[in-house]
Amino acid sequence: MPRYFYTARSITGELKSGNLEAKDIHELAQILRQQGYFLISADLEESKKRKMFKNFFTFPTIFKRVSLKEKIFFTRNLRVMINAGLPLPRSLKTLADQTRNKRLKKALEDIREKVTKGESLSQSFSYYPDIFSEIFRNMIIAGEESGTLENSLKVLTEQMEREQKLKSEILGAMVYPAVIICAMVGIGILMLIIVVPKLSETFSELNVELPFTTKMVIFLGNFLAQKWYFALLIIVGFIFFFRQILKTKLGKKTLDGLLLKVPVFSGLIRKSNSARMVRTLSSLILAGVPIIKALEITAKVISNTYFQKPVLEAVEKVRKGGKLFEALKPYQNLYFPLVIQMIEIGEETGETADILGKLADFYEEEVAIATKSLSSIIEPLLMILIGGAVGFFAISLIQPIYSMMGAIK
Repeated sequence: MPRYFYTARSITGELKSGNLEAKDIHELAQILRQQGYFLISADLEESKKRKMFKNFFTFPTIFKRVSLKEKIFFTRNLRVMINAGLPLPRSLKTLADQTRNKRLKKALEDIREKVTKGESLSQSFSYYPDIFSEIFRNMIIAGEESGTLENSLKVLTEQMEREQKLKSEILGAMVYPAVIICAMVGIGILMLIIVVPKLSETFSELNVELPFTTKMVIFLGNFLAQKWYFALLIIVGFIFFFRQILKTKLGKKTLDGLLLKVPVFSGLIRKSNSARMVRTLSSLILAGVPIIKALEITAKVISNTYFQKPVLEAVEKVRKGGKLFEALKPYQNLYFPLVIQMIEIGEETGETADILGKLADFYEEEVAIATKSLSSIIEPLLMILIGGAVGFFAISLIQPIYSMMGAIK
C-alpha cells in the first residue's frame, strides 16, 4: 500500500502534515476526515523525496507547471471526443499527442495506460494531484457514478473558463501599477549607482556639511555601487523569508487580514472570494457531488483564510442537519448578505446550483467592473508616490548645492 506525505487543515484552521498509508488519495482524505481534518495536498512519499533531492538541480516548478489554459483545452476536447463516441484510451492518446507541455503529455500517457488496464478515469487522475485538483477529480467521479461524464466535463470546462477569466481580470488590473512601480524603482537604482557617487565626490572635495537625508542617499548610492552583490543577496533573502512566513498559519492569516483592511482592495477581495465560493459550490452540486463533499472542496479552493473558515464550519453544521445559510449568517461582514439570502432561497426551493450559478455571474461581473475602475483609483496614488520619491531625491541632492552657492556669496 502506498504511503502519502500530506498536508491537512482542521475546522479551526490548524495545519497538520505527516505520512499515512492509504490505497489512494480518496481513502487518505476519508481517514483524515475521521480525525477531524480536511486534506489540502498529498503526494507519494517516494515522489516527495525525489522532488526534494531534485530541487537543487532543476528549474522551479513554475516553469514546468500545467497552466489553467492547457487544462481547459484538455477538458474541452476530451468532452468533444467522448460525445463523438471515441473510446477513452484513444481520446487520451490523441490529446497526449496534441499537447506541447511535456509534463501534461507524460501524465496523459500514463493515465491512458492505467485506464487501458481497467482503472477508472478519476482514479487515474488521482496519481497526479498537482495537475488535476480535487475539484477536478471529484467532478469526474460524480460523472462516472451517474453516467453523465460528458455533462461533468462540460460543467468543469465552464468552471475553469470562468476562473481563468476572473484571474485575468484581477491580474490585468495589477499590470499598470506593477509596471510603473518597477520603472520607478529601476530609475531610482540607476540614479543611486551612476549619479549619486559622482555628486558625493564633489561634495567631499568642497568639504560641505551635508544634511542627514543627503548623507543617507549618498550612503545608499555608494553601497549599491560598490556592494551590489550584497544588496542583491539581501533582496533575495528578504523574498525567501517573506515567502516562508506566508507558508505559516500566522503569516498567511496576517496578510489576509491586512488586505481586507486596505480600502482600495477590500471590496474587490470580498467580491472575488464570494464569486469563487458560489461558482465552485454551484459547479460541484450541478455535477452531482454531495453537498458535504462539495463544501469541503470549496473550502480548499478559497485562498483567503478568513473566507475559508466559515465554509469549514458550515461543513460540520450541514453534516449535523443544519442549513448552509444559517452557518454563514454570522459572517455577513465577509460574505455579502445577498449571498446568504440567495443560498437560503436555493435551499428552500431546491434550486441551489442554478441560483448560485446566477449569483456567481453577478459577482464575476462586479469583479470585472471593480478591476476596470481600479486603475483610475490607483493612478493618483501612484502619482503621489512618484512625486514624493522625486521630491525626496531632489531636496536631498539640491539642498547642499544651494548651501555651497550661499557660502560663495
